[in-house]
Amino acid sequence: MTLLLNEAGRRKRRTRRERVGCLATLPVFFNLKGAKVVVAGDGDGAAWKAELLAASGAEVHVHAPAPEEDMLDLLTNGKCHSGQLIWHRKQWDETSFDGAVMAIGDLETTHECVRFRLQANAAGAVVNIIDKPAYCQFQFGSIVNRSPVVIGISTDGAAPILGQAIRRRIESLLSATMADWADLARRVRPAVLRHLTAGAPRRRFWEGFVDLAFSGRKVPDVSHFDGFIAEVARLKGKPGTVTFIDASHGESDLLPMRAIRALQGADVILHGPATNLDILELARREAKRQTIDEAQSFADGEFVSTVDRMVALSQSGKHVVRLLATDPRDSQQMQCELQSLTDRHIPTAAIPPLAREEQFRHGFDAVAAE
Repeated sequence: MTLLLNEAGRRKRRTRRERVGCLATLPVFFNLKGAKVVVAGDGDGAAWKAELLAASGAEVHVHAPAPEEDMLDLLTNGKCHSGQLIWHRKQWDETSFDGAVMAIGDLETTHECVRFRLQANAAGAVVNIIDKPAYCQFQFGSIVNRSPVVIGISTDGAAPILGQAIRRRIESLLSATMADWADLARRVRPAVLRHLTAGAPRRRFWEGFVDLAFSGRKVPDVSHFDGFIAEVARLKGKPGTVTFIDASHGESDLLPMRAIRALQGADVILHGPATNLDILELARREAKRQTIDEAQSFADGEFVSTVDRMVALSQSGKHVVRLLATDPRDSQQMQCELQSLTDRHIPTAAIPPLAREEQFRHGFDAVAAE
């Protein structure tokens, strides 16, 4: 909650806008390198989980007294990557979980599921029972693997086929070289930390890096980035930008990719109190959100203070996104703000929704040309 003072000096409350909606589950990523994990089961489901865990670097203890074909093939011929597969040719018991951080069971009866979970939890391990969500403390979901970029997709068990379809769509958007770009980012990070100060300079560098990663170009040698890092460092004294985004439609799926990228690169987002939360959720979590009552602000001349705020932020190197909850084609407020920013030599941009791109661009160009 934010406390404000009214004319009488009494405090009044303003409700804080949430930055994230309700989550069915919390998406987290386990670092399992060298950690002990228990897998109990003979079938294909257990085999896939064991292979996945070994690929994550875990020390996987597989209890499979009568392994089926896939499990037997994995245990005798499977690749472990950075992990280990240790075959126990016997059923699991309470001693199996000593030192384990995670336990996965491919179990049939309710009694066995309950006993497995109780004994694993007593040893400090979290539990997943394959195809029995009532006994699961975490879920695997669908995975997009461009390691070190790893994307997990969950529908909380409501529609696994939908999760698989989402995975296929994301797979089609990410090239196979994305893994190489991510690896390069990891290798070049020490140089970025040495040469660039925290905040806007580093973020500008990484925004340029992302542009290259999605440009379809080959992954360059790290040495080729020396000049790029130096150039970005010289930009740190230059002002930021103000990007106007038409959000009057209130629908997040009408925002083009340019608008989404602007939201995800913003330092500050100025928006009206009626702005759809779904649109604000597209912004990066660290971005500061500041509410502006757009209709009242123009009627009372508040747009002047809004402009002053945007000027101060951009001159300090911040990237500002101005979400417009009224139609920019008819908004005198936008024209005033844009003209004021132009007069003060603040770089501006405008992004229309998909449905009105041409009309919005003509209106923006007309204001900018005045």
